[in-house]
Amino acid sequence: MNLKELKNKSILLFGKSRAFSSDEFESQLKFHKISVANEFSEDIRVVVDGKMMTPYEQNESDALYEKNSKEFEFIPIDVFEKELAKHIDEDTLLMSLKLSHDKQRLKSFIQNTMLSDELFFKLLKMYSWSGEDFFENDENRDVSAALILRFYENIERNHNVQYATTGILHLVGQTKSPQLLRAISLLEPIKFHPKIECAIAMSLYCDEEMQERLFKKAKSPRVLEALSLNENLKPSLVTEFLKDEELGINVAKSIKLTDELFELCRDKKVGLALNETLTLEMQEELLGLKDEEISYGLSLNDNLHQKILEKLLQSTNKEIISNIYANKATPVEILENAYKNGEYLGELAKNENTPIEILYQLQLDSRYERYVKTNAGFGKHIQQENIGWEV
Repeated sequence: MNLKELKNKSILLFGKSRAFSSDEFESQLKFHKISVANEFSEDIRVVVDGKMMTPYEQNESDALYEKNSKEFEFIPIDVFEKELAKHIDEDTLLMSLKLSHDKQRLKSFIQNTMLSDELFFKLLKMYSWSGEDFFENDENRDVSAALILRFYENIERNHNVQYATTGILHLVGQTKSPQLLRAISLLEPIKFHPKIECAIAMSLYCDEEMQERLFKKAKSPRVLEALSLNENLKPSLVTEFLKDEELGINVAKSIKLTDELFELCRDKKVGLALNETLTLEMQEELLGLKDEEISYGLSLNDNLHQKILEKLLQSTNKEIISNIYANKATPVEILENAYKNGEYLGELAKNENTPIEILYQLQLDSRYERYVKTNAGFGKHIQQENIGWEV
């Protein structure tokens, strides 16, 4: 379908528009010099099936469809409106909305799912929240719901989430789009929800520009703490956070390490020991310091190299050994030997790398039953096997 071919011609619309409001639909057609006929005539070239068709309209549409005529074509309203949306002059629209201050029309466009994401973000930026929360009034609720509906993964499984602030929090956790994160971070109601701001700060897709803004304007210590845990923290902020003892440790244990960053974080060795991106050489260097606290941190590292793991098992510190048997990096053979010897069974029950057969046996013991039921590896197995249990 080509809108230019419909210039100065009529379409027959059954029912109503869907994405565009009735007034906006009419306005868009007028812009393209397309009129809407009330009944079928020989000069009709396009028949559009809209929403909320009456029984009479449905019958007439069916009758026309059965003619199987090549003189006109049937087009669903979604396809027709998508074509209209493609031909919107963004600059003209944005200027019109800016000059008119027509909040209802702006909201109507924000709710239009046919518009591109790029235009949606521009429109969203124009919306005034009037100092209120996402769902504090009807207009804010509609705009918030439109945001969630547009980007939420598998929204059909959880319709109600579009009317809850948790829906926006979930968006932050789901998305890989810095553009969407930036749009959410700039929404006025975000000031009421430091939890959402923290989730943005921790996201791998929070780009350097957002990180810098969050660092400079964060009003909550929790946001700074969340930012210090970002795996992709920009180097200049790494340097800033390392000036603080607690936040520096967060950076050292969370950041994706390079040789340069390892050197930069060297003063935060306890944090480094917990970092799962440590290379074998880095782990060997930390273990070689023969520091009990650093060794303890290494024993908790889920990406511990077997060579380091075996050395830690020779430790005289029972807590370190206990951590090793609970560590999912520990090879199955070592876990099986511990089970045969009746050692560290509680730790084996917690370890998701423990063989399923052993976890089933440990589940029968009331001392370890709870650990097994909360074991991620066992839970995954249960889901795959579609087996249930009582908690």
